[in-house]
Amino acid sequence: MRNKWSHPKSLLSWFKSFSPARLNVDRQERLRSCCGMFIGLVLTGVASKLMIGSLTNAPMLLGPLGASAVLLFGVPASPLAQPWSAICGNLVSAVIGVTCVQFFGVSIYSAAIASSLAVATMFALRCLHPPGGAVALTAVLGGPVIVSLGYDFVLFPVLVNTILLLALALVYNNLTGRPYPHISQPDHKSSHATSDGNSIDRIGFNSTDLDNVLKKYNQVLDISRDDLENLFMQTEMHAYRRRFGEITCRDVMSKDVITAEFGTSLEDAWKLLREHRIKVLPIVDIARHVIGIVTLVDFMKHANLDIYATFDDKLRRLIRRTVGMSSNKPEVAGQIMTKNVRTVQHDFHIVELVPLLSDQGLHHIPIVDNENKLVGIVTQSDLIAALYRGQLTDNSFQNPLSLVDSTQATR
Repeated sequence: MRNKWSHPKSLLSWFKSFSPARLNVDRQERLRSCCGMFIGLVLTGVASKLMIGSLTNAPMLLGPLGASAVLLFGVPASPLAQPWSAICGNLVSAVIGVTCVQFFGVSIYSAAIASSLAVATMFALRCLHPPGGAVALTAVLGGPVIVSLGYDFVLFPVLVNTILLLALALVYNNLTGRPYPHISQPDHKSSHATSDGNSIDRIGFNSTDLDNVLKKYNQVLDISRDDLENLFMQTEMHAYRRRFGEITCRDVMSKDVITAEFGTSLEDAWKLLREHRIKVLPIVDIARHVIGIVTLVDFMKHANLDIYATFDDKLRRLIRRTVGMSSNKPEVAGQIMTKNVRTVQHDFHIVELVPLLSDQGLHHIPIVDNENKLVGIVTQSDLIAALYRGQLTDNSFQNPLSLVDSTQATR
């Protein structure tokens, strides 16, 4: 049998398999990271010299700090670059490195022991920071000056350098549009303990699925669990958009929206709801900006319907216009409207409405144009009909009989 490596093309393909994948990072982000590293390292070195330069012979900048700078400025969202990982990882690694020198002296063996113990400790303390392994190695093999510092090496340059660089990363990343530190939930088991989950979770993957896969994967990922879940969700949404086409809210919304103003009487607002057989009444100002929304529920709440026996009487008293100048009950729609209204731009893809209408308890979403003026409204029924039509269109291209099958299934 011929060896597969004997062919030149096979050997070339094998070498090409080691080439790294292209980074999906634009030039602006690369420049941002490089400038951050330059500013961070320069200011850290200068500040360290001004603070303690005359009191010690230790270097103003520790070598492994360059690796910390790559994480803090280049990948600030990484779990390995968070403040706890940076400070605790470098600190415990320095302590372990100095301790190994005290017990085992300066040698390759003590350096290897220090680095491996540092990694084990960082795993235990959940502060894995790759430069920490280099810090432990430096404590052993950094030369006579470093070794002579003993445990002072932990305070300077390790702790001082790390805190200064971390503070600069905190300021620089947030000023350049990269939130830092990256906040994530430390434990997701309690928040996803129920089996039902959200509506979207029941359709696609849910958080429990992701937790189970990560547990089986059993490797450290250089991305937070929350970011990974968010990427999966965005990928799923992107797939829906590709599948259903570019269907926007403008395409499915009801354009003949019945509206009211702040001063519309409750009696007139109730008539609009009843006559047009609608369940929601957007409240707009003169410029047709949505300032609130009135639903049947708002009428129910303000009628104080605690006793069902007087249901009709209470509702009539609330709606009936008060004669005179004073009143001890709401008189106009603006007094009972819900003020915090979630609106959506008319060019939003309908898939982006799914979380709003399925998991946030919304039944109607006012649609506004680029000037935030009301142009339509989308209901749960509108969204279901649009997704259903998109599903039929998608299936009909794949299988001509699918349209018949889906029609029979709805009977």
